[in-house]
Amino acid sequence: MTQTVELTEAAAYQVKDMMRHNEEEGSYLRVGVNGGGCSGLTYGLGFTKERHEEDELLEQHGLQILVSKEDGGILTGTKIDYKQSLMGGGFTITNPNAIASCGCGTSFRTKTKAGTPGDC
Repeated sequence: MTQTVELTEAAAYQVKDMMRHNEEEGSYLRVGVNGGGCSGLTYGLGFTKERHEEDELLEQHGLQILVSKEDGGILTGTKIDYKQSLMGGGFTITNPNAIASCGCGTSFRTKTKAGTPGDC
């Protein structure tokens, strides 16, 4: 069975580093989908201490990751990586369910969910 979300080792290292700097050790990494952006949906990554009954709990590279069941279908097979270049670094998200994305690269839509378009 495909995990909802796969975090690469590089992404996990970066998340752990961010947790240390923001005093968030012991928190969960919440991965989700929000309405907005010019294509209708945007990704959300953040730290939380709260786990809800409808959350799926994943453990990868020493991190506990939460994905709500509502977002799970949209995120199934999604890979989160962290890439470093001369211009800096950033997370990249590859979602096989996204059928369109905007030019700014921050929003997307799927075949079954268009979301609520807003500003990029």
